[in-house]
Amino acid sequence: MSRATRVMVTGASGQVGVDVLDVLAGRTPLGGDPLYQPDARVIANDEFDVLGLSHHELDVSDPGAVRRAVGVARPDVIVHLAAYTAVDRAQIEEDLCFAVNAAGTEAMSLAAKEFGAHLISISTDYVFDGNKGASYVEDDVTNPLNVYGASKRAGELLCSSEDTIVRTSWVMGVRGKNVVHVIAERAASGANVRFVNDQTGTVTVASDLARAIATFVRERPGGIWHVANEGTTTWFDVAHFVGELCGRGDDFATAIATSELDPPPLAVRPIRSDLATEKFAGAWQRMPAWRDGVARLVRDRGALVKERS
Repeated sequence: MSRATRVMVTGASGQVGVDVLDVLAGRTPLGGDPLYQPDARVIANDEFDVLGLSHHELDVSDPGAVRRAVGVARPDVIVHLAAYTAVDRAQIEEDLCFAVNAAGTEAMSLAAKEFGAHLISISTDYVFDGNKGASYVEDDVTNPLNVYGASKRAGELLCSSEDTIVRTSWVMGVRGKNVVHVIAERAASGANVRFVNDQTGTVTVASDLARAIATFVRERPGGIWHVANEGTTTWFDVAHFVGELCGRGDDFATAIATSELDPPPLAVRPIRSDLATEKFAGAWQRMPAWRDGVARLVRDRGALVKERS
């Protein structure tokens, strides 16, 4: 009998991290689809031996701590989810953002190489400037517009050519803070929402991303991969759809332009940063449609809210 694959997960308490821990344990996360198996293989509950580390247990901006953690754990694979993700605050906390997203990723890559582990590092669509006018593929030129995007691009460049870089976008899960929870809460309260309709991207449901990450853990392909749910959309479309799921009418969500946001965001976002995922779909099975994923998210979020009330 072969031994379990040892996996170290950083950022394990985040909204993607908790779903990754579930998936690697053979469980379907909240918002997940048990039938979605991109590599056509069910995950056994003893296939992986997982060490999940939260920010409180491992500060990835400390290179010495990173090296010690990897040296003690001796994982076969590292899923590096720990990140500074406050996009607007990063504009005024640039040093901290780069310490986590760039230097922290470099430290993780160096430690992975030293101790014989394969690194899977998560990046973002915000490495692009949005001026292409079409979906971005893996080898498109990057040109970040904000500090967060620049820090993640720096992290990519500091990775080894043997590492796997997974770019994803507009991530939202049942557990964790994200825009879907805000929209659903407003819908339940009887309030209305205003969302921009001039920013186009691709939604990534955390539970689906977690299952895709499990495939990367198994396959360890190396290189850059774009992973997101199928279909491009806008933030207004997401808000309108969530409103429908929550029983609200067409008047729930109002479309506005980015220039109408008050106060204006500190960080500039790309106008169009949707990710082309044909490379992933060609190797395995494409991700579910974004509406399917968001419907599952809203369904299980509602059940969780009732359980807690």
